[in-house]
Amino acid sequence: MGSFVSFMNDILYKPYVVPLLLIAVGVYFTVRTKGVQFRMFKEMFRVIMEKPENDEGVSSFGALMVSTASRVGTGNIIGVCTAIVLGGPGAIFWMWITALLGGANAFIESTLAQIYKKKSDDGTYYGGPSYYMQNALGQRWLGIIFAILVIFTYAVGYNMLAAFNLQSTFAAFSFYNEASTPKVIGVILAVLFGIIVLGGAKKLIKVTEFLVPIMGVIYVIMAVVVLLLNIKNLGAMFGLIFSSAFNFKAIFGGFAGSCIMWGLKRGLYSNEAGMGSAPNAAAKADVAHPVKQGLVQTLSVFLDTLLICTATAFMCLSTTAVDPASFVTAEGSADAAGYIQTCLHNVLGGFGPVFIAVSMSLFAFTTLIGNYSYCEGCFAFILKRDMTKTEAIAFRLFATFLVFLGATLTAGLVWDTADMAQGLMVVTNIPSIAILGGVAIKCLNDYTKQKAEGKAPVFKAADIGLTKDDVDCWQ
Repeated sequence: MGSFVSFMNDILYKPYVVPLLLIAVGVYFTVRTKGVQFRMFKEMFRVIMEKPENDEGVSSFGALMVSTASRVGTGNIIGVCTAIVLGGPGAIFWMWITALLGGANAFIESTLAQIYKKKSDDGTYYGGPSYYMQNALGQRWLGIIFAILVIFTYAVGYNMLAAFNLQSTFAAFSFYNEASTPKVIGVILAVLFGIIVLGGAKKLIKVTEFLVPIMGVIYVIMAVVVLLLNIKNLGAMFGLIFSSAFNFKAIFGGFAGSCIMWGLKRGLYSNEAGMGSAPNAAAKADVAHPVKQGLVQTLSVFLDTLLICTATAFMCLSTTAVDPASFVTAEGSADAAGYIQTCLHNVLGGFGPVFIAVSMSLFAFTTLIGNYSYCEGCFAFILKRDMTKTEAIAFRLFATFLVFLGATLTAGLVWDTADMAQGLMVVTNIPSIAILGGVAIKCLNDYTKQKAEGKAPVFKAADIGLTKDDVDCWQ
């Protein structure tokens, strides 16, 4: 398994396939949309507060919280610290670039998901990349492959990694026993996860709507406190980030292990822009115009990387007395949990590691829930029907077991598996949205035209040349 995963990652990352796709298409859509992720930033905040078109529908805020629950997770802490330890402080700069350009990709993929969404018998909506691959590209086989990749990435790769990252943060405490503690934490986490997922999708959305804003605000407040306590180091911190980011040797010397590559890989793991995951949540929203969900999901990318990931990076790098390079293990991996806990212990004393352990517990739990929420819809696409009650319970129990398993595995295997899974999603989704992007841009132009006329934008498929044969909704 480990050899196969390493082989696949060499194909996906060392020849720059995934990085080039993300950056090139991100630049392309930034130009084509005239920088929609920047010029419509204010509009993003306005649309998230809109109520759904009917009482049973999922609101823009609800869809935002589900996608943000998946995005904002262990990657915002452990992933960021891994990038700093192995790629250097400059990796943070390239993580920012990933988010800024990725915002355009996120806008396009989520707008497309809204345009090509389906309506169920109970009046709610569903959809995602598999549906625009099938209905717009006419390639159902590609949609099936993508649906399988989503299930593999989120139920297996990301959820196992979230469980592992959580248990690793407890290694700093005296009670931690390498043989038994991961199993105990795995059991506790799996039981809690199982209780939630066996309760159904409505409960998933309610839990994430409640937990995500609370944990995000608390985490950012703590980051501000640490920055204020380290305020004399801020100049040196920014100097370190930018000097490392543009260090010729650091960038091009062994590119696969450089600050750019680590920034891109961990930025993608954190914000998921261009992977095609968030559109599964975006399609559920009941809105008057597809562009509204495109804007909402772009905001989610910014909240994840430019706010939460940056908070982690600044908490660590402002503590200049701690050298991240000293947390590279003998095997060449990163003791990411040890790095951030040492940084916060230097500033906050014994409270620092406790705060990180609590934050990781909340982040990991909402990540597990958000990740799982994408999977059942993908099974429905593959089967051309909803799973039966027996099938759903069987899959939920299997997903629960994977949570336990992830807590007990080794760091290298779970990280590499997640990297492989997300890379495969990128090489499937990014070319698809590159081909279909013109439809989303026409939709954007329709939205801005109505706004300029003083109207509350309402979308009709015929206005951009789409017929009933093209889309099920928006007639």
